[in-house]
Amino acid sequence: MRTKWYKSLLMRYMMILLTAIMLWPLLIPLSSLLYSLPFVSGQDEPTSPYQSRTYMTERWHREATALKDAKASQISSKLLDLKNEFPEASMFWVDGNGTSRLELPFQSSIPDHWTASDTVAFMKKSFDADPFTVVAFIGKETESDVTTQGFMVVQVPVHLLKETNVPVYVAHVFIVMLLILLGFFIFISTWFFFRLRRRLVKLEKAMIPGKDRGGIPKPVSISREDEIGRLEYAFNGMVTELAAGRAREAEEEKLRRELIANLSHDLRTPLTVLRSHAYSLEKENLSAGGRDSLRLLNAKAEDVGRLLDDLLSYTLLAAGKYPVQLERLDMGRLLRTHAAEWYPLLEQNGMELDLDTPEYPIFWQVDANLMGRVLDNLLQNAVRHAADGRYIGIRLIALGKGAGAKEEEIVEICDHGPGMESRSERGGAGLGLAIVELMLREMGLVSETVSSPDGTMIRIRPTREAR
Repeated sequence: MRTKWYKSLLMRYMMILLTAIMLWPLLIPLSSLLYSLPFVSGQDEPTSPYQSRTYMTERWHREATALKDAKASQISSKLLDLKNEFPEASMFWVDGNGTSRLELPFQSSIPDHWTASDTVAFMKKSFDADPFTVVAFIGKETESDVTTQGFMVVQVPVHLLKETNVPVYVAHVFIVMLLILLGFFIFISTWFFFRLRRRLVKLEKAMIPGKDRGGIPKPVSISREDEIGRLEYAFNGMVTELAAGRAREAEEEKLRRELIANLSHDLRTPLTVLRSHAYSLEKENLSAGGRDSLRLLNAKAEDVGRLLDDLLSYTLLAAGKYPVQLERLDMGRLLRTHAAEWYPLLEQNGMELDLDTPEYPIFWQVDANLMGRVLDNLLQNAVRHAADGRYIGIRLIALGKGAGAKEEEIVEICDHGPGMESRSERGGAGLGLAIVELMLREMGLVSETVSSPDGTMIRIRPTREAR
């Protein structure tokens, strides 16, 4: 499965970044456009008659220019009209001779006759002060015009003026738009990665082996043709291969068990015939060499019979079909019984038996038949591979016996042979030990083997409450 470049995760995220970059240059003109809207700039609100400093300055100069060559009565009449329009403002005018005319309202601080110094002091006092003051020369249209009509003054409390700074408001709108764009980008990025995480978590959960499928994960649905989709496709392929391999393994295991069972059954018939003829030959008058050969033949036939039993037992134990019946048994008595059964064979091979069991009973939950076969296999291996050591020990040890001490019970079987690393003349022993491990596992027991050139020790202990 190949991912097309325009469907890849990288390309999709690059499109998100590119969209954010393309929207960035549009913020300033968009902010200006939004400011021009009535609900943003506040143009739909009732307009104050004073409006702003700029408006009052331009209006006052325009009214003063319009009074060019007007008579004193006309100027006073115009001021009265302006007073009606701007009732909160203070206004007066000074004629060309410097005489104060028509103060609206009367102001004691205004001189009756103005000198040059009075004019300069008034202008200095009114600069950037409250009230806001505008001085306009009557009839003066340009800077180069010379007027002898005087000047007119208006003073407006600063709190009545509406300050409008369009660039500042545009900057505010720009910041708001920037925050909206940033929030939108964060939202889109979070949503993008949240979907990625959800798909990855879904794939992680699918990787957990399912009990209903024998430990094999379930396939997942491929949602998109991107990198994660490729991972899902590969995962489904792995699950298919794993299921096919598990099926082949089960089929091979089934064939192997059938083969071993059939082989064990087919070999028992010729082995029985061989033993019967060997028994018949024992009644014949044979030479000493012939009797030695017959004795060796019987020993080998017993080894083959035991090997067939081990093969069949191993197959049943590996398949979990060996019948196990756990019961509460006195391990000391079980060890003494088996030691008595093996004593003649051990004496015949010149091996000293050291049996040590406590006087009080120690109970384990074990299968009597399986535990007997475990002991038989271990003792048989010791006779076959450690007879040169002339020693075999069987012990039942209870460690930590006492008040407040943790009790641990161990069965030990040891010899003074050459160790498991050394090969005996009779070889083998691998299958027997494997069967011992399987039998112990079925009974909830575990073994530990310590081997050296000075001998081998096998310790058996319960892994759960088997007593």
